[in-house]
Amino acid sequence: MSLLIRNARLLDGSLVDLLADDHRWTRIGTDLAADGATEIDAEGRLATAPLVDCHLHLDASLTAGKPRWNESGTLLEGIDVWGELKPSLTEQDVYERAREIVRWSVAQGTLFIRAHADVSGENDAMVRGLLRLRDDVAELCTVQVTAFPQDGIFQRDGDEQRLEHAIRLGVDCVGGIPHYEPTSELGLLEVHRVFDLAKQYSRRIDVHCDETDDPNSRFLEVMADDTVKHAMAGRVTASHCTAMGSYEPYYSSKLHGFLRRSGINVVVNPFANSLIQGRLDAYPKRRGFAQLKELLAAGVNVSLGNDVVMDPWYSLGRADMVEAASLALHFTYMSGREEIPEMLRCATERGARTLGVEDEYGLEEGKPADLVVYDAPNALEVLRLHPPRRWVIRRGRVVAETTPARTTLLGEPVTFSP
Repeated sequence: MSLLIRNARLLDGSLVDLLADDHRWTRIGTDLAADGATEIDAEGRLATAPLVDCHLHLDASLTAGKPRWNESGTLLEGIDVWGELKPSLTEQDVYERAREIVRWSVAQGTLFIRAHADVSGENDAMVRGLLRLRDDVAELCTVQVTAFPQDGIFQRDGDEQRLEHAIRLGVDCVGGIPHYEPTSELGLLEVHRVFDLAKQYSRRIDVHCDETDDPNSRFLEVMADDTVKHAMAGRVTASHCTAMGSYEPYYSSKLHGFLRRSGINVVVNPFANSLIQGRLDAYPKRRGFAQLKELLAAGVNVSLGNDVVMDPWYSLGRADMVEAASLALHFTYMSGREEIPEMLRCATERGARTLGVEDEYGLEEGKPADLVVYDAPNALEVLRLHPPRRWVIRRGRVVAETTPARTTLLGEPVTFSP
């Protein structure tokens, strides 16, 4: 079947038609003709390549309140609650909850997800459940699975071997959490071990790195150096990196150069980090975000993740990458006229670069016919209104459609637009 999208507004403001045949874009231009094609008139709405969620703990999603609530809302209590819950989890339970979040994500235009599966401890239900999910939803959404050692790999006997076992099961990425090891020396050892495993098994790397307010937590520079030594530019991602919010200017400037030279990707996760960081500060409180604005200016690829959805760390969330981009915009001062569209790129094409899927991503002839049409005309209005995704298209087929709500006040329509 053929699908013709008419009058779609691109991020650069141009108005185009897009024709899909055999699951790929075959023509992109103006006033296209396609006899027999199913037609959708976007009527000047913004259209982009799919949203990309670069960091999502699908294995923990929808477990908020089990076996108890995180009363303090802190990172450490969340880890404790998760530690109490995960021995009882089953592969089927993980699969079903994760599949529901994938459905939420796709309905809101996210067609690429990098998920993290906890591989610490004896229960491997998390990684098995997400690997099964990855294969089952492949026609609907591209999911990458990262083996994530939530408790580190040197705190408990056997966790290093469990990480390697998960890699053998077929995960896409090797994860880590060096700042959570008992000593900085073990944290350094963990970083090096992650790179050795990734090299040995030809996997990408995605490490929870320096997710702390400690200005002395500096494993990111070690990751950058290992990326250069192992010639892994573009294949390594550092997620969170919230210690950057505590770095002084000279070191930050030097670090930016290291990161640009290495070709490392940085993922910002605005939801949980906006609540978790700075908890122990008196006023003024640190923002606790990676330096997104400065990193982009330095030529570092930065993308975004939802991170957590209704789990022991964060009882809120609905898997919407537009909301994630909007929140990051506020916390990282990305409010300039040219910076606002860049925030949407952090949730789309920059995310595709992080996941390494650029060859099969984008609004270009020959690429897979994936598309999101927003019920808004441009990036500013998308990030202001968080509008419905009017149509979501996967491989030339409409997989989700949302009819926008209609509000009236004393019988008159209210549109929330000037």
